[in-house]
Amino acid sequence: MNIDMTKGPAMKSMFKFAVPMILGNLLQQCYNVADTLIVGKVLGPNALAAVGSSFTLMTFLTSILLGLCMGSGAFFSIRFGERDDNGLKEGICASFILIFVLTIMLNILSFLFLNKIQGFLKVPEEVWGDMRSYLAVIFCGIFATFLYNYFASLLRAVGNSVVPLLFLTVSAILNIILDLWFVFGLKLGVAGAAQATVIAQYVSGVGIAIYSLICVPYLKIKEFRFRWGCMLEIANFSVLTCIQQSVMNLGILLVQGIVNSFGAAVMAAFAAAVKIDAFAYMPVQDFGNAFSTYIAQNYGAKKEDRIRTGFKGAVTASVIFCIVVSSAVCVLARPLMLMFVNAKETAIIAEGVRYLRIEGAFYCGIGCLFLLYGLYRALGKPGMSVVLTVVSLGTRVVLAHLLSSIPSIGVIGIWWSVPIGWFLADLTGFLYYFAIQKKRKA
Repeated sequence: MNIDMTKGPAMKSMFKFAVPMILGNLLQQCYNVADTLIVGKVLGPNALAAVGSSFTLMTFLTSILLGLCMGSGAFFSIRFGERDDNGLKEGICASFILIFVLTIMLNILSFLFLNKIQGFLKVPEEVWGDMRSYLAVIFCGIFATFLYNYFASLLRAVGNSVVPLLFLTVSAILNIILDLWFVFGLKLGVAGAAQATVIAQYVSGVGIAIYSLICVPYLKIKEFRFRWGCMLEIANFSVLTCIQQSVMNLGILLVQGIVNSFGAAVMAAFAAAVKIDAFAYMPVQDFGNAFSTYIAQNYGAKKEDRIRTGFKGAVTASVIFCIVVSSAVCVLARPLMLMFVNAKETAIIAEGVRYLRIEGAFYCGIGCLFLLYGLYRALGKPGMSVVLTVVSLGTRVVLAHLLSSIPSIGVIGIWWSVPIGWFLADLTGFLYYFAIQKKRKA
């Protein structure tokens, strides 16, 4: 079912489109959490630290593909809003070629530099063996990640967020079942957890590709047409969005290196707390992506009043949700950590609780930032999204280095650097938006 968001009540359209995306990513987070939970409980703190650090690296690599696909999705949504079917089909051909080639290059580079990762991320020797085993398998799933995200972005761009949810549901359930079998039953260790994830990724990636090629009319292209002009336009959307996504996660990866320098206990605390963190604010991230599709369709249809109305409503809804979630995470920080870590690991639990109570109090900052990313991507200004990311992550990395090097502050300086970066980026994004509005009125 495709949703045309250029008609009807703004917030109703956004929520109707966003809910399947939120449910899908909740499932995805569930199987990411399942990896961490099973490994942490069965294999111990070092294995937990290995999988947690690997997850941060894979999030960075995935963000490159996700950024390319999201940028293409914004292009598709604008063409859909303009009712330009030929332009949409041209864009699909050009974007697939571009992202396919970049995926192959990324996969090759990942394996070539596998042994350099320990030094780059400052991984302790007692953790590196498990981490290398996990990464050697998980890198095999990069192409599956491309397939799923490309076709999911295409379907969402034309208003279909239900089908990606269905494939993700199958993948999530399969991953949890295989995790339990490979780690508990076959005793395959962290490599078994990675194998379970890769198999599940290929099921969803190949499945959604086959569905899209058979059932989506925009993919029934009788004549292959390639124009360099279209490729350049796609590249403008995709590459800048890719830079925004990858810079954001590169900053997180650099912070992971600082965290790792504090030892395996802090690594394990960070690994568990980050999963809880991501689970908590993930709905506003998906709402930001739904908001981006809404803006792009209305921008293509030249309906500026609906853009302004949708922006005000989306900010209000996001802030209310974040206040509720912030309260829950701050209150339940310790029980949440106990889900991942044995009660006897008191140092790990204490550090994780401290992280969650600092980050969790400021989810409004990241909620508004996701909306601003979606807004500028949809308005054809992906460069502004890059600026916001540089402000947010640049602040985070610089402050994390400076504050953590002060003995009286230590690792807590890393935790405080995050919300400070969020709010500086929000301030920049909102000031630029109001400046644009003032200029248009003048």
